[in-house]
Amino acid sequence: MNFRQKQREETVKYLTTMTVLMALGVAFSFVQTTTTRAETATLHMIVCGDYEWGGEAAERHIGKWEAANPSYSVELEYVPWGQCQEKSKTLAAAGKPPALAYMGSRTLKQLAQNDLIVPIAMSDEEKASYAAPILATVTANGQVWGAPRAFSTKALFWNKDLFAAAGLDPETPPKTWDEMYTFASTVKEKTDADGFGLSAASFNNTMHQFMNYVYTNGGEVIDADGEIVFNSPNNVEALTFYGKMAEVSEPGPIAYDRDKLHPLFNEAKIAMMITGPWARAEITDVNWDVAPIPVGPRGRPSTLLITDSLAVFKGSGMEDAAGDLARFLTSPDNQFEFEKSAGLTPLRNVAGVADLRKEDPSWGAFLDAVETGGPEPFVTDYVALEDAIIEAVQGVLLGEVKPADAIAEAARRLEEVK
Repeated sequence: MNFRQKQREETVKYLTTMTVLMALGVAFSFVQTTTTRAETATLHMIVCGDYEWGGEAAERHIGKWEAANPSYSVELEYVPWGQCQEKSKTLAAAGKPPALAYMGSRTLKQLAQNDLIVPIAMSDEEKASYAAPILATVTANGQVWGAPRAFSTKALFWNKDLFAAAGLDPETPPKTWDEMYTFASTVKEKTDADGFGLSAASFNNTMHQFMNYVYTNGGEVIDADGEIVFNSPNNVEALTFYGKMAEVSEPGPIAYDRDKLHPLFNEAKIAMMITGPWARAEITDVNWDVAPIPVGPRGRPSTLLITDSLAVFKGSGMEDAAGDLARFLTSPDNQFEFEKSAGLTPLRNVAGVADLRKEDPSWGAFLDAVETGGPEPFVTDYVALEDAIIEAVQGVLLGEVKPADAIAEAARRLEEVK
């Protein structure tokens, strides 16, 4: 039984008791109680997914906030992942916004531009608790538009048995792009497996996958001044190498998004893939390990940093309370407890992270590159951003355009959506 179920049962018991007392003629000011309950404002909060995803911790924390803020009652609405963000935006556009909602941080700038959300009033101390690249995923024009709630980084998984079968040292993963290509080529030549899993499907994580190469080669999409700097030698090199990796990857990478690579890895059909920490729970009989993403000739260890956030919508009449709840839920101790419950990469380097590393050393590959990682680009039209970069990737893999031309065209399109 979860916290909210218990809370509902206690309410039913309370009302039943009151009915009995009144029937017995016990003096009780029910009018006063009714008035107090009527004065309690309902704060509507939309959550993506279901109770199983960190719900026990989150609902317990909400209960604590309600106890400290008796004028408010939080009404949680769990909505499936594929619908939750659209529902929040649709309600807001119709003038009936939720007070607080779980949103991909990439949506925040567009929501802010359309005057649908309000900034989160974070103190300097609260801001300093985040690594700068993480805070950058929710910051635009000097304001914070969401309280980071979920976080992911990426790393390189490799199959030790396939490495050994190809004559490679199974304990030594590639550290550079050149090594990654060479190792993948060796596996493809000397075993029945492909050397690498490459995603290039028309799906947003293709853009995310490519951004790992951009950041490990010192590239950017948007600089600190908000200018589009995608058309750079770093990014041309990244796209050129992405196309080169198709030579040693599974056939037809345009048919694969990132998550479709996991079954191939599980079946020992590919020797390496770049993905998130959740893949560890999906790998079954493979002798695997995980390492930082190999770096390009102009780069250093890095990763794409993606956050989802709690956004405070405008027009609910309880913006201040919703902002306070968002900050309470994402405060360091509460947030870390939620992350452990949901199996997420920790957003902050709190004391418990050291224990997490000790219990499971594979976390190191996902945590070590955070300080040098790059944020998911923050633009006013993230769908247009994804489309521009995915089309550049697919054009190169299909041999329809040269990398330099693909990058230049994508940069031109990005100027329109920054």
